[in-house]
Amino acid sequence: MRFLQNLTLVTFLCVLLSSCTSVPDGVKPITGFNLNKYLGQWYELARYDHSFEEGLSRVTATYSMRGDDDGVKVINRGYSEEAGEWEEAEGTAYFVDEPTTAHLKVSFFGPFYASYIVMKLDKENYQYALVTGPDREYLWLLARTKTLPDATIAELMTFAENAGYDTDKLIWVDQNTAL
Repeated sequence: MRFLQNLTLVTFLCVLLSSCTSVPDGVKPITGFNLNKYLGQWYELARYDHSFEEGLSRVTATYSMRGDDDGVKVINRGYSEEAGEWEEAEGTAYFVDEPTTAHLKVSFFGPFYASYIVMKLDKENYQYALVTGPDREYLWLLARTKTLPDATIAELMTFAENAGYDTDKLIWVDQNTAL
């Protein structure tokens, strides 16, 4: 449950900083976004280091419609080798503006929200995405598969660097460790 507790703390601290649904300078959310194509399971291939995901491997994010409103159900799941168990956090996301703009606010704790911004996306097939938060302290590389071709990764890293992100800080997530 450390994952959920830390995620809750980070979300709460983000609210205190008051820029939780902001977009980093120079970053533009994807427009022409199709939520239905984005729904489903994504593998976290790389991320910036944060306490709420510390030590987790085989991390996935699964998105589905909530059904009771326009919200998106978010389930983040990862395996803690240290604890020898799966950790999971459930949250809710809503569009900040138009549902065709990939800028959402996500909460894992009550009314406290943080930005979820898709800044690069395979808009044809929805096979990979670069996601950031309210500032350049957050970056995730998500994919529908556990790996991506080297050329695609290189393209995404160049895009992130050009947007002002330090790709040397990325942690590459082990998606293949056996239980």
